[in-house]
Amino acid sequence: MRIAIVSPFVDRHHGTERAVAELVERLARVFGCEVHLFAQRVADLKISPAPLARGAHSAGGAIYWHRVATIPGPQLLRFTAWFILNRLQRSRGEFDLVISPGINCPDADVVIVHALFCRLVEVGRGARAENAGLLGFLRELHRRAYYFLLSKLEWKIYADRRIALAGVSRRTALLLDTHFRRDDVRVVGNGVDSTCFSPSSRLTRRESSRSVLGLKPADFVLLLIGNDLRTKGIYTILEAMAQLPSVRLLVVGGDAREPYGMAAGKLGVLDRCIWRSTTLDILDFYAAGDVYVSPSKEDSFGLPVLEAMACGLPVITSAAAGVSELVKDGVNGFVLDDPEDSRALAQLVAHLHRETDVRRVIGEEAAMTARECTWDRNAALIWQLLLEVASQKAQRSK
Repeated sequence: MRIAIVSPFVDRHHGTERAVAELVERLARVFGCEVHLFAQRVADLKISPAPLARGAHSAGGAIYWHRVATIPGPQLLRFTAWFILNRLQRSRGEFDLVISPGINCPDADVVIVHALFCRLVEVGRGARAENAGLLGFLRELHRRAYYFLLSKLEWKIYADRRIALAGVSRRTALLLDTHFRRDDVRVVGNGVDSTCFSPSSRLTRRESSRSVLGLKPADFVLLLIGNDLRTKGIYTILEAMAQLPSVRLLVVGGDAREPYGMAAGKLGVLDRCIWRSTTLDILDFYAAGDVYVSPSKEDSFGLPVLEAMACGLPVITSAAAGVSELVKDGVNGFVLDDPEDSRALAQLVAHLHRETDVRRVIGEEAAMTARECTWDRNAALIWQLLLEVASQKAQRSK
């Protein structure tokens, strides 16, 4: 099968991007597809030489990268350019199916929904104001305009029943039905590479990772990884830290630090926060942490939670995250009903800080759960969906 996959970035050190990389590799290696990546940046994949001429087909099992130009400027402008340019570039090729992780193009046959921006817009309406001056105001204005555009594209794309949808959690599928009347969404949960993310790998790196970050052996460290930290629940975490004088926080992500740093300063916890950008070897950060904390206000899945579980870390997430479907509260992790309940979060963290044996048992159960969530299973389910969509598409063309 000749497949076009449309994703601005493909790599193994971000959430959605990692999921795309794992799928692409298996579509080529396991299912023998000729995969054409239309992306601005690709890393961590074995790319084949230049694609064959138009009309020619390889024997399959290859990955070709068609680089889409990147336009400098704010994200709203860059996304608009990406949306137009990838469509123009794909018009030169012929493909059996077009797959998009999200709303990257209007002509996809299959869309894998990793985020719902209509929900992020709803959550943003009730967000607290961030006093970060003119720059902060402009940044927030741009963020809202960007999310508004994406939510409008969701209405156009997700409501079209000619496009097959796969949601990364049951919660995502339910929201797609609620917002777009799509009761036909296939649920395909994300996976994790348990050979990489494992308790043994984490413990092997623990001492060196903490040393590099300037952490002392006795430091108790909460870990949060991701972008859009406000939605991930960073304010709730900071408020909980204000009730826990001996706890530190390691934040790994690409957000601007200013508004969160200001909030941490007002709460008197800034000196206990460590900020780092995402790196390729994300395992070092899991190795440094003691508890993974992400009381998300909205998250279609939450891959770092699953990766932390695979590493044997106790996790605290919220009922608003799709990954919470894998968490049995008090057994292999903890789920907050209210993602803004900082008192409940502080009590949980304090309990885990005191009880070393509880952390160990919860972590062991978490690792066992994560081992059942494989990228092979993820790819097999998506492949089955692709076969069904390809068959339906062939029937319509007769």
